[in-house]
Amino acid sequence: MRMRLRPAEDFLLLTVFNMEKIYILGGAQTDFERNWFKEGKNFIGMMTEVANDALKDCSIDYEEIKRLNSDNAIGGFVANFGAELYLNQAHLNVFMDEVNDAFIGMPSIRYESACASGSAAIVSAIHQIGVTCDVGIVLGMEIMKSLSSSDGAKVLGAAAYFEREAVGRKYPFPELFGRLALDTVSKYSLDESEYMDNLAKISFKNYSNARRNENAQTRKWFMSYEHARNRGVEFNHLVGAGLGVSDCSQVTDGAAAIILASKKYAESYCKEMGMTIDELPYIAGYGHRNAPVSYSKKIEYAKDSDIIIPWTRQTIQDAYKMASVTVDDLDLIETHDCFTSSEYAAISCFGITKPGREFEAINDGVIFFDGKLPVNPSGGLIGGGHPVGATGVRMMLDLAKQVSNKADTYQIKNAKTAAMLNLGGSATSNFAFVVKR
Repeated sequence: MRMRLRPAEDFLLLTVFNMEKIYILGGAQTDFERNWFKEGKNFIGMMTEVANDALKDCSIDYEEIKRLNSDNAIGGFVANFGAELYLNQAHLNVFMDEVNDAFIGMPSIRYESACASGSAAIVSAIHQIGVTCDVGIVLGMEIMKSLSSSDGAKVLGAAAYFEREAVGRKYPFPELFGRLALDTVSKYSLDESEYMDNLAKISFKNYSNARRNENAQTRKWFMSYEHARNRGVEFNHLVGAGLGVSDCSQVTDGAAAIILASKKYAESYCKEMGMTIDELPYIAGYGHRNAPVSYSKKIEYAKDSDIIIPWTRQTIQDAYKMASVTVDDLDLIETHDCFTSSEYAAISCFGITKPGREFEAINDGVIFFDGKLPVNPSGGLIGGGHPVGATGVRMMLDLAKQVSNKADTYQIKNAKTAAMLNLGGSATSNFAFVVKR
């Protein structure tokens, strides 16, 4: 079907003040436990598998994709962080043609914003759907296990200010988020031992949640609270500024894809499926802000703020405002726990507690699976896995599943409104979304 292009100023007003609903028809993710490099399967196989599964989840076949493509009503939004460095391959968006011939000729762009690459692709899709196309396929992927842990850490260092923050450092990001831990203790005059124990509780929580998720990387792993708090030993060695292996997200091979649609297409889709549009989840609002790229500059600029990462809090507030919600309306959160210190900081950014009082939500069980506001019921990045370019898409998929009552063994009861936070670098690229049904 042909779309009527809106005037640019009209679209800007819709985006800022009253974003049109972008519906989530469905999606899929790969099993994050898999090692694609050892399987001998390349990134095209990964893209093909997740695209096929996402379309199957929506009951959309490739004949419909051909029709949409011929009507110039579909676009591709491919997210990836570092295939040039992991796989010696760039220009990933054009490989949609290799997934299926139905995609030949479809406009597609590759998006990169470090660990928030998936969210960058989603935001672009939000801006395009209903303007230049009816349907968007957002596909994020990363193959990370093609390199050793030390070489992989160097690649990830490119998401920081490499020359200043990664050169000569074995594990740049554990050091940066270890500094966040120490600076949090200092800013709020916390007891360091109690703070580190709270980080261990976050780790234990997310590993425990992952055991419910059939696609989580660590669903077969063991992690107790005692193990998580016992750092600096053989099986939990220190990796940066006091953080242990248990505080870190996983090196992961994986992909996730979601199918997004305009209201016009969603209505016709629902009619075909014998359902009502009210049964579909939709993106109700989003926020996107950047902080200074270097960690030291972030801390310097935030020294007079009551919160340690104010740009992150503002991003979430922007999403709340666009979606007309507050934290009290949320049923669950998926947040970017690349390290336990980032989830800890996110607690006050979401407004669950006041800044400096994040420990209350942990000690009172608020953010646990059976708590008042569960955080990372999927297992998050620590338990679920963190294929960098796919993480934002996976988060969005989990929000859609939760509010549609399709999260199976990790379903939060009666979930209808959910939020997510996806970070790139040391909380440099900040993206937040609210999903409703």
